[in-house]
Amino acid sequence: MKILNFGSLNIDKVYKVPHFVRPGETISSLGYECFPGGKGLNQSIAVSRAGAEIWHAGTIGKDGLFLKEILEQSGVKTCYLRDSGQITGHALIQVSGEGENCIILFNGSNYENDRAFIDDVLKDFSEGDILLLQNEISNLDYLLQRGKEKGLRIMLNPSPMDENLRNMDLSGVTWLMLNETEGKEMTGESEAARIADALVGRYPRMNVILTLGKDGALYQNGKKRFKQPCFPAETVDTTAAGDTFTGYFIASSAFGKTEEEAMKTAACAAAVTVSREGAAVSIPVMADVDARINPTAPV
Repeated sequence: MKILNFGSLNIDKVYKVPHFVRPGETISSLGYECFPGGKGLNQSIAVSRAGAEIWHAGTIGKDGLFLKEILEQSGVKTCYLRDSGQITGHALIQVSGEGENCIILFNGSNYENDRAFIDDVLKDFSEGDILLLQNEISNLDYLLQRGKEKGLRIMLNPSPMDENLRNMDLSGVTWLMLNETEGKEMTGESEAARIADALVGRYPRMNVILTLGKDGALYQNGKKRFKQPCFPAETVDTTAAGDTFTGYFIASSAFGKTEEEAMKTAACAAAVTVSREGAAVSIPVMADVDARINPTAPV
């Protein structure tokens, strides 16, 4: 069983602000830092730091070659990563004093993944392998179609939500990882349980993982529903929390852990992430997570 992340790679430009800028307002940043990022890159690093083997496929520009180096330093396999002459995707991120963030994305080279490239990568993966996807790259609908045809187990993080994604066929998705805002946009429901009910009703074979911020996360499929509480943490920056949760959940699932075990591990990893600054650089290794889950265990 192999894990492939066909995902985005971004350069994150992070500005600390007293509050999110409002329409017509100009504010001064309290600080600036540049980090590797992109939901795809973050999730691949999270999977690898959780101890699982993962391949990353995608496209970067010449200005983003350092992203490939960071993936490799984190143990991610990059033989399906290609260079282009275009500008690498990047994000402008505001981080408030409370640790919340808002993000503007520029797609750049993330939208240069054509069907021929996708087919060339997917020929090396087969039924039962895991395909990890986000809505930050081109031809997501084709990836969903081909992944379903090949019998891959698909984890989809439908972010950022848009009209195209709302019209895509998600019947081949094994795990749908989303937050309440995305859930409301997909279903029209506001309450967590109703969002999950609507999605499972629409896709009976889907496992829905709904993240609820400080209220933890909800897991639901056609047979069970349970809630995973949030681990306490001093929030510094929430930028990569969801990506860490996703990566650790997939790695745990690949190791054969139960849904309950995978959710607990993912929640703990996300709590470690929010206590640190940055995106990819804030994602913990498994030893950090184990120490948090079992603080009295012998070293």
